Amino acid sequence: MRFLRSLLLFIYFIVFTVPYATACFIAFPFMHADRRYWMAVGWCRTTLAVVRHLNGIRYRIEGFENLPDGPAVLLSKHQSAWETLAFPALMPRPLCYVFKRELLYVPFFGWALGMLKMVHINRKEGKNAFVSVIKQGRLRMDEGAWVIMFPEGTRIPVGKQGKYKTGGPRFAIEAGVPVVPIAHNAGHVWPRNSFMKYPGIVTVSIGKPIETTGLTPDEVNTRVEAWIETEMRRIDPAAYRDTASTAATARI
Repeated sequence: MRFLRSLLLFIYFIVFTVPYATACFIAFPFMHADRRYWMAVGWCRTTLAVVRHLNGIRYRIEGFENLPDGPAVLLSKHQSAWETLAFPALMPRPLCYVFKRELLYVPFFGWALGMLKMVHINRKEGKNAFVSVIKQGRLRMDEGAWVIMFPEGTRIPVGKQGKYKTGGPRFAIEAGVPVVPIAHNAGHVWPRNSFMKYPGIVTVSIGKPIETTGLTPDEVNTRVEAWIETEMRRIDPAAYRDTASTAATARI
């Protein structure tokens, strides 16, 4: 039954996403940037509803009140594709993802993405790439968006911890804004690189903003990593039992 439901979800992505992206591609040139974004978010909201009814994937949010009123950089745990599509549908402000410029050339998805106000990185620019990211990000935040990054850089398996990179903290310090750490356990219901989807409740935990004024990127990164990884072990303790046991054995 789970295989069949996962197959139906795959079919949904093919049948619904291509026409929706095509509609966006056609409509976007005639729309204001804000309306473009919320039209794209309509796909995210529809998909959340589909996986809820079809695959039994639900969610709950803790710490929603911690989201600031002003500009910020959201730094989230990254376990699956679920959070990538869910966050725009769940957050009260537009989100500005930082992504590789190469994605702009993906048919339909990339074309529509290019018409949204996101931040893209051209790695061929070398050291100038980060300067471009700062410039783009500041413009987006001035327009009311939050910039969102995944400090581990890639999807990390459940119960594991990746290396936290300082790009997000560097950006926040340069922009003069706080960072907001986010933990979640979406990897259980939507595992990385897996066709199968599983029923369950995703817990999304939002931490209090961490001010970056007067701190170095490494100091901000350390605080973000400490909060997220501590929170991961609170909301998903079973996934980290082996890690805790290994750490305890190593201390002995």
